[in-house]
Order: sequence, then C-alpha cells, then structure tokens
Amino acid sequence: MEKIRRDYKNIYPSSPISTRGLRVGNMLFISGTTANKSEAECGPAMQQLRVILDRIIRMVANEGGRPSDIVRLTTYVTEIADWFPVEGEQVEIFNELFGGQKPTNTIVEVSRLGLPGLVIEIEATAVLD
Repeated sequence: MEKIRRDYKNIYPSSPISTRGLRVGNMLFISGTTANKSEAECGPAMQQLRVILDRIIRMVANEGGRPSDIVRLTTYVTEIADWFPVEGEQVEIFNELFGGQKPTNTIVEVSRLGLPGLVIEIEATAVLD
C-alpha cells in the first residue's frame, strides 16, 4: 500500500524530524499536534485544546474527511487535574466539534511538552470513507 507523507504547511507544518500526516490507504495518522505558534500557545488548557482539535480536523478535511472520521486521539497533558473530572468546557468543545461522533481518547499525564507554555499535545488517527 502506498504511503503518502503530508506536511500541511498552511495548517500546522511538520517538525524537522517527522511527518505531520501519513496517509496509508484510507488511514490517516497525524503526529502530535500542539497550539505552538498560535494565540493560544501560552494560554489556558481549553484554549489550546480548541486550537489543536481545529488543526487536526482541518488536516482530516484536507484529505477529504470530516470530524466523524477521526477515530482515535492520544492526548498528552502536563496537568491531569485540568482534565478530570471530564466536565464543563472540555465536554462543550468535544460536543461542538464532534457532536455524537466522538473519537476514542486516551489522556496521559506527562512532565512536560516540547516548548514552555504548551500544556497539551494530541496525536490522531482517522479512517477516511
């Protein structure tokens, strides 16, 4: 099966050591995405979440997909207390962006992310119809 590597320069460019998106057949694998170089970069967690999910959804749309095609997220956070209990603005953002077609999501606490001010990073997998 052909592997197509994507940079998505107009959405969120790749790093020097990885491909932002890798399409293999109808599968799309998206590297860890942050709010880096956005107004939310040093902002609160939910502001960063909104920017990150918007970027991921736009990458999927670039491949002809839609939010419901996103089947898996792995969410890395620097402060687990910002995410549990799962309620409030976090739920509102997921309902707004995914409606009743939410992806699976694993939330993992890490000691830090690549740049100061970043508190969340998400990698995603989409199955495109």
